Amino acid sequence: MDRWLNRVAVVTGASSGIGAACCKDLVAKGMVVVGLARREERLQELKASLPKDQQSRFHGRKCDVSVEQQVVDTFAWVDQTLGGADVLVNNAGILGKLHITDPDNAADLRAVLDTNVLGVSWCTREAFISQQRRNVNDGHIVIINSVVGHKVPVFPGVGLKMYAPSKHAVSALTEVLRQEFLLKKTETKITSVSPGAVDTEIVDAGKNAMGMLRAQDIADAVTYCIQTPPNVQIHELTIKPVGEKF
Repeated sequence: MDRWLNRVAVVTGASSGIGAACCKDLVAKGMVVVGLARREERLQELKASLPKDQQSRFHGRKCDVSVEQQVVDTFAWVDQTLGGADVLVNNAGILGKLHITDPDNAADLRAVLDTNVLGVSWCTREAFISQQRRNVNDGHIVIINSVVGHKVPVFPGVGLKMYAPSKHAVSALTEVLRQEFLLKKTETKITSVSPGAVDTEIVDAGKNAMGMLRAQDIADAVTYCIQTPPNVQIHELTIKPVGEKF
C-alpha cells in the first residue's frame, strides 16, 4: 500500500456496511478518504469513530449518487480541495422494495437503476476524467458487484426484484469500462468485487447472519485488489461464505 500513502480514495455508500468498512480500512492504511452518502449524520459518526490521529484524513460529504449533478459537484470539490481521486470504490447500492410485476412501481425501479447502474457510471466517469486531466495513469476503480450479477438464484417468496438485473448490468459495465480504459491508453485498473450474502443493512434484518460474510471481509478484498503490482489487474473477484449454495 506504500504507493497509495496520502493519495485520495472516494468511497460511495459510506454511511454503513461495506462502505464504512472500506473507509476505515483505507484511512488506517494511510490514504485520504472521502466518504459519500445520503445520511450526513452517519458520516459524522463514522469520522468520530476513527482514532484521533486518523480523523483528519477522512472527509464525509453528503451525496446521492443517483443524482448526476450531485456527483459532478462532489468530484469537482474533491479535485479543488484534495487534488482529485486516484481510487474510487463504487459501493452505493439499493435492493428496491417492489417486484418488477407489482403495480405502480416505476419510481422504485428507476431508483434501483439510477443508484446501482447510473450512479456507478457517473462516479466512474468523473473520477476517470479527473485522473486523465491530472495525468494519473495508475488509478483504480473498484465496483462492489454481487454474485447475483453473474447468476440469478431462486429465493422463493422473496425475489430479487430489479436488484439482480442491475447487478448484471454492472458486470457488463465493468468489462465495457476496462475496454474504454485500454482504448484511451491508460493503465487505470478496474475490478468487480462480487460478494455473496453480507451482513449489512441492505439484507433483511430478520435474516440469520450466521454464515454470512462480514463487511470487513469485503473491505479486506478491496485493499488486496488495489495493492496489486502494476502488471496485475484483478478483473473479477467473487467472494462467498463457506457453504453458500449459489
